[in-house]
Amino acid sequence: MAKAKSLPQAKSPLILRFHRFMDAFSKSDDERDFYLDRLEGFLVYVDLDKSEEELEAFDKEVKAQAARFVMVPKMTFFETKKFMEGFVQEKVYDIDVKEKLLDLISGKEARENFLEFIYDHVTEIERWQQYYHERSRIRIIEWLRTIDFNFVFEEDLELPKAVVQGLKNQLFQDKVAKDLQAARQIIDAKSKVYYSNEALNPRPKRGRPPKQQQKVELEPQLSEDLYTQVPAAMRSFLFMPDFSSSTVTFSAKFDTEAQFLASLKGTTTKVDTRLEALSQRLESLRHLSAKIKGVPDLGDDDKIIQAIASDEGDDALSGIAKGLFPKKRAAPPKEAKEIGEYLAKKRQAKVKKVSQITKKKKT
Repeated sequence: MAKAKSLPQAKSPLILRFHRFMDAFSKSDDERDFYLDRLEGFLVYVDLDKSEEELEAFDKEVKAQAARFVMVPKMTFFETKKFMEGFVQEKVYDIDVKEKLLDLISGKEARENFLEFIYDHVTEIERWQQYYHERSRIRIIEWLRTIDFNFVFEEDLELPKAVVQGLKNQLFQDKVAKDLQAARQIIDAKSKVYYSNEALNPRPKRGRPPKQQQKVELEPQLSEDLYTQVPAAMRSFLFMPDFSSSTVTFSAKFDTEAQFLASLKGTTTKVDTRLEALSQRLESLRHLSAKIKGVPDLGDDDKIIQAIASDEGDDALSGIAKGLFPKKRAAPPKEAKEIGEYLAKKRQAKVKKVSQITKKKKT
């Protein structure tokens, strides 16, 4: 108890990384434990690959400061199924896709098969990521409210990176500069929003919708981690990955989206379809140019490569291909008189050719 009393008290809401919590919640299960520190807000992950000595020291520290460290809730099978079924019922509009997803959810390895199917259907990926983000946010805020935690998500802040860093540096100091004092007031007001009804039941804004503009995704500029009160036995267990909105995945097996994508069936053999088509076209043109006789060496390979790399693309390639083909014969004239002359010339040429053949036979 004496040790707990000697710990300093934060002078402002703790600044948390939402995407780390999002990932910790999805991975916390019967085999993996995560803990939240109430003093500074850091997360620790009980990595069973650590040595037995390290794990024993960690366990001893958690028991000694039971009021300080709170275990992150486990992601049960029921919850994962609820996530997936909620998405299918609320966001999937194609009947065939909906039926297929419901079949996968009710089968074995539902979580991974569900994700694999989603990532094979481009139209569903963005909707799933948005749904997963929104539902995870509500779930995390609900839990933090149950443990009466004073916090803000750094991804929600619109403060300069240097100011956020200053808030972390002087978390336990009573007196700070005016700019940091003003920033403390801002995040204190922000922290109260998470305890409002709006936080758990976000409603669309009223009024005329804004004009459609090209969506620009910008990752927030996050400050560096700073924790000064981490017990020595827990330092090697700190959970501080640089997750962003595009790397956190619902997968239980893989840590990042990149790892999950690499695991998909056939991923290693897939190639960019555009490059493959251009490569086949290049090979076809090379083969064609080799067959056609009498075509001078125009450096076709270089021209084709330049055409592929240029902005004109297909137009430039078609121009090169036209040069490789023999010219078409001129069409016969359409006027009756000219047609008669045209046919007469053809007959004369045919008779001349036949006479030449017969002469050769006689000789």
